[in-house]
Amino acid sequence: MIKGPTGCGKTRFVEAMAAKAERPLVTVACHDDTTATDLLGRHLVEGGDTVWQDGPLTRAIRQGAILYLDEIVEAREDVVVVLHSLADHRRQIYLDRLNETLTAPAEFMLVISFNPGYQRGFKELKPSTRQRFVGLSFQYPEPAVEAEIVAQESGIDLAMAKRLVAFAGKVRNLQEFGLSATASTRLLAHAGRLMHTGMPPRTACHVGVIEPLTDDDDIRSALQDTANLIL
Repeated sequence: MIKGPTGCGKTRFVEAMAAKAERPLVTVACHDDTTATDLLGRHLVEGGDTVWQDGPLTRAIRQGAILYLDEIVEAREDVVVVLHSLADHRRQIYLDRLNETLTAPAEFMLVISFNPGYQRGFKELKPSTRQRFVGLSFQYPEPAVEAEIVAQESGIDLAMAKRLVAFAGKVRNLQEFGLSATASTRLLAHAGRLMHTGMPPRTACHVGVIEPLTDDDDIRSALQDTANLIL
């Protein structure tokens, strides 16, 4: 169970670990319409015949892959219930439409992630779900490390990356604006890529970081003033 703010590198971490371990990775971006059927599979009609098609969860179990459910709290409740028997000592799921019980091999791993700050007060994982996982808490990297990441991801020089990170640090400390999200490492990389194509730094910061954060004119203006001082 990986917890951390949006854009801090949760998904990239899972991808990197799967690559390092040389393991297949099946990723599902969960949303309000994600159902247990979407994960398990369904019968489809092909050429007049009815055939079973595995969903990503079933496919990952059969392959002994890493299954990554991104933003698990966005999925419907029946999805979480399906995971319970898979995430405890049983490591099994029952496919009622096939009357088949699948037991996960030792190679199979289930990874879930969510942003606890964004979801607080709206959607939460139940204790009965959380306690089936070991947990890792992520935060944004230390400034020096984050600058190296932004430079590597975007292609801009390290000095400019450090200035972008300094701007992000200012935004993250502006609690009075009440932003639902803050300047993430992902947004900094977006702005850096725009700079790398030749866009002026202040413009790139505006369209790559500030505009995605808020629609409020006053807040946008204040954030742009901050960017102008640093960039």
